[in-house]
Amino acid sequence: MDYFGEIAGLGTAICWTATAMSFQYASRRIGSLSVNLIRLLFAFAFYLIYSKIFLNQWLPLDASLKSWIYLSLSGLIGFVLGDFFLFKSYEYISSKISMLVMSLAPPISALLAWIMMGEVITGMNLLGMGLVLGGVSTVVLKKERENGKKQLRYPLKGILLALGGAIGQGVGSVFSKIGMGDYDPFASSQIRVITGIIGFIIMISIMRKWGNVPQGFTDSKARKALLIGSFFGPFLGVSLGMVAFKYTTLGIASTLMATVPVFILLPSHIIMKEKLTLNEIIGAFIAVAGIVVFFL
Repeated sequence: MDYFGEIAGLGTAICWTATAMSFQYASRRIGSLSVNLIRLLFAFAFYLIYSKIFLNQWLPLDASLKSWIYLSLSGLIGFVLGDFFLFKSYEYISSKISMLVMSLAPPISALLAWIMMGEVITGMNLLGMGLVLGGVSTVVLKKERENGKKQLRYPLKGILLALGGAIGQGVGSVFSKIGMGDYDPFASSQIRVITGIIGFIIMISIMRKWGNVPQGFTDSKARKALLIGSFFGPFLGVSLGMVAFKYTTLGIASTLMATVPVFILLPSHIIMKEKLTLNEIIGAFIAVAGIVVFFL
């Protein structure tokens, strides 16, 4: 099928739009750490069903040692560290702003691919990076009327946390690409989820934050948001992303997957009742245009 990888990349962006809003809602009800663990447990259940039906096995035990190592690293960096920072940012800023900052992930992944795999960085890459930064700056910065200096429109803590999420996703995508190779994308994602669950269990135990976890199962509104977000996020969305990495280049896949800042504008306004400003619209389109230019 022509453009199979590209279609999967676009599907990933649509899924991540749904999951971002779902997890923003859940994080503000039960906390980001609880959301991170519970959504991976739900996703793991989806993977067990998929693997048994389509791969005739419960777990990806046929994966090579190399795949387990790199995909596990991807799970720890992308799911545990990256998503911990991203979901924590939802407590301070809206998902549409977090997703805009996350548009920095593709340039980050490309820079890491240059460092780790020797891929070339061109003038167009630098121009694209500048556009992405410009788009993000258009949204998050504003002029102070009195002195004319730039100040943040949103809490610095939320912006920095979202940036941490972008770095985690950028690093994780490189390790995912290396670890998957020719292996099944869904089974590859299952390995990442397994590692993510173990990582969050350790993190929550060290931080002694188990108190809110049961609420994710007993709070009906939080549970519904978690189920929706888990299906479209760490199960379908992440797996489609792995399909995109397998059937097209890392650059094209990352570009299509990074269109979330545009996709999320209208749903966040209609569903989440968030105010939509001209700066946010312009900034989102500039950032996505920068990603396109980056990978030309």
